[in-house]
Amino acid sequence: MIDFNKAAIFKLKKVDENGVIEDIYPLFIYEEEIIGVYKGVRDYVAFTNKRIIAVDVQGMTGKKKDFSSLPYSKIQAFSVETAGHFDLDSELEIWFSGLGKVKFDFTGGSDILKIGNLISNFIL
Repeated sequence: MIDFNKAAIFKLKKVDENGVIEDIYPLFIYEEEIIGVYKGVRDYVAFTNKRIIAVDVQGMTGKKKDFSSLPYSKIQAFSVETAGHFDLDSELEIWFSGLGKVKFDFTGGSDILKIGNLISNFIL
């Protein structure tokens, strides 16, 4: 489970969904589709048209995984911070009703404004 007191998943980079679809597809509901997948060293985050699925890969072999489902309907507010000239990373902070804040850090190559637009389309 995401630790909502220290909720940060660091240095996420856009990856192809084929590497993770087998893990998260069993969680999907009717007409749910992947929009984008961002991966850190082991952990990853999938944005779908229904929710955000954060996957914490655990153990030495990585077979054990913790899946956190964060529905867009529970988002109260969010903030995006774009990359700059010297700070190449961008950030996404999301406040969930009844849960707290989740923070995602992305590498400079990620389109954080597109992610912000995606979230806006689902919550506004």
